[in-house]
Amino acid sequence: MPPQILICSTIVWAHDDVKELLGGIAEIIYVDAPDRASFLADCKPEGKYGGAVGIYRENESAKEIGVFDKELIDGLPSKVKWIAHNGAGYDPVDVHACIARGIYLSNTPGAVDDATATTALYLIISTLRQFAVAERSLRALKWKPSGLNTKAHDVSGRTLAILGLGGIGSRLAELVQSFPMRVIYHSRRKVADAPAYCEYFEDVDEMLKQTDVLSVHVPLRKETVGLVGEQMIRTLKPGAIIINTARGKVIDEEALIRALEDGHLSAAGLDVFPNEPDVNPRLLEFPQVTLLPHMGTENQDTQRKMEVRALTNLRDFLTTGQGKDLVIEWKNHAAANVKPRL
Repeated sequence: MPPQILICSTIVWAHDDVKELLGGIAEIIYVDAPDRASFLADCKPEGKYGGAVGIYRENESAKEIGVFDKELIDGLPSKVKWIAHNGAGYDPVDVHACIARGIYLSNTPGAVDDATATTALYLIISTLRQFAVAERSLRALKWKPSGLNTKAHDVSGRTLAILGLGGIGSRLAELVQSFPMRVIYHSRRKVADAPAYCEYFEDVDEMLKQTDVLSVHVPLRKETVGLVGEQMIRTLKPGAIIINTARGKVIDEEALIRALEDGHLSAAGLDVFPNEPDVNPRLLEFPQVTLLPHMGTENQDTQRKMEVRALTNLRDFLTTGQGKDLVIEWKNHAAANVKPRL
C-alpha cells in the first residue's frame, strides 16, 4: 500500500503537479476536517489520516485547523516524518515541536524571492517619491499635494541598507542596481558569494548611521521579535525610511510610530503587520506611509512556484528520504547531533 500524503488544505495552481510529482508514489488525501478537533480525531491510528507519513501545509489551512503549534504537532499521526510548509516564513509551525517528534520541516526559499523583492522595491520607490500620498490626493480630486517636492527624493544615489542578505535581500540588491542605489548590509555573518556591489557591515550601528532606507529581511523567530526596536531606529540617520516585507513582529511597532510622529523617520513602507489582518489605526494617520495588505507573494506565478516547491520536497522525501529545503533550525540540530566516525 503506498504511503499517505495529506494536503492541508488546498492546491490552487499546481493541480497537475500533484499528480505528476506524487501520484505514482503516494496516496494523496485532501484534508476536509471542518475544525481542529475533527482533524486531530482523524489523525488517530484508527482515523482516516492515521497512516500519513507526510503533510503539505499552507497558511489558509489555519482557518479550519489552526496553526501547527505544539498541540497539533503532538497530535499528528505517529508515522508523519515530513511537513512541507508552503512559504518562506514558517513561523506558523512550531519547529521545535517538530524536532522533538523527529518530524522534518521544509519551507520554500527561492520561490518567493522575486515577488517579495519587487514588493520591497515598490515600497522604496513609493516612500522616497511619495507616490502613495499623491495617488490618494488625485483620487480625492485634489490633484497634487502641496509641498510634495519638499518631502520627496530621487531613488538614485540613496543608500539602501539590507538587514538580512538572504535570497530576498539579494534579489532586492540586484534590482536597485538599475538606479543605482548604494547597497550596504548586515547579516549574522558575511555572505560569501555576495556580489561586489553589496558592502558588508559587521557593526550594525555603523551601517544604520549611513542608511537612507532600511529594508528588513529577517525571519520571525523568538530572538528576532522586536529586533528593529527603539535603539536601532534611533541610530538611523534622521529622515530615514524603513521598509518591511518580512514579518510585522520583527519591528517594534510602537517605536516605529514614535519615530514617525517626531519626524526621526520621514516615511515607512509596510507590507506586514504584527496582528494581521488587523492594522494599527495610528499608522493610517501618516500620509507619508505606504501600506500594503501582506501581498508580497500575491500573484499566481509565484504562488504556483511555491506550491510546486513544497510538493517537490515531499516527492524528494518519499524517494530519497530527504527534501532540499530543510529549515535552518533542523539543519543546526542535525549538525549538532552528528556523531564523529571512530
